Amino acid sequence: MLMKEITENNKLRLGLPKGSLEESTFKMFEKAGFKIRKTERSYFPSIDDKEIEAVMMRAQEIPRYVSQGVLDAGLTGKDWVIETNSRVVAVADLIYSKQNMRPVKWVLAVPNDSTINSAKDLKGKRIATEVVNITKKYLARKKVKADVEFSWGATEAKPPLLADAIVEVTETGSSLKANNLRIVEVVMESNTQLIANPKAWKDAWKKNKISEISMLLQGAIRAEEKVGLKMNVKCSQLDELLSFLPALKNPTISPLSDSGWVAVETVIDEKKVREIIPLLKRKGASGIIEYPLNKIIP
Repeated sequence: MLMKEITENNKLRLGLPKGSLEESTFKMFEKAGFKIRKTERSYFPSIDDKEIEAVMMRAQEIPRYVSQGVLDAGLTGKDWVIETNSRVVAVADLIYSKQNMRPVKWVLAVPNDSTINSAKDLKGKRIATEVVNITKKYLARKKVKADVEFSWGATEAKPPLLADAIVEVTETGSSLKANNLRIVEVVMESNTQLIANPKAWKDAWKKNKISEISMLLQGAIRAEEKVGLKMNVKCSQLDELLSFLPALKNPTISPLSDSGWVAVETVIDEKKVREIIPLLKRKGASGIIEYPLNKIIP
């Protein structure tokens, strides 16, 4: 039996995605302050929050179970909420995926030598995909009639023998290129979402708990590509340093015991660090410290 009976009061049943989003989701929860432990065959990982009952399942199933109230909340893809026509509350968009911090795309792809160059060329063609409903809605918007077949996997291998085209999810496009496919059009963009059951969202305690989880996860995501910088600088050189120092907001400036010096602290994009630190040094900064961030809460 997949679901366990939960008799305790103030217990939130939370669905976590098993599969491609699993590792990145666990990483975000850890940065948000939650420790999750699981065994390879268990669907019920332990979490160091007694108010949360975590359940692992495929992201495709989570919207349905949240909609039915089997789960109070869950993390899944916006695409699967649309594909399953699930009635849920979209609590927060969480922009992370399997490989990076950007949305994923569902794209129409065909073999490199295909004569299909736009949606209108799909008339009467066969399309293989895991998102049948999304694809049918896409074709309806384009006023194109085509055969859409559900693909159980290995979708990139279907053309040209088993399908004329596919609608497949991609982050970088590398898998499509490796299978000699080219992208014709973007069907939709998707990202991870924290969703809630409408009835659970009306429960004051559960809404507050879900909102707290949302705040912490969003804070972890904001911090994902940022770092903190601390440094000391002479007061006489402060204005020049601040003129080029990037910051999430205004840098924090604190006086030091030496009245001629101040400490400056800021948050910047991690990718800018290797360029900015040598410049800071040339402009008179000393005692420069770079440190990682777990969460940024506005």
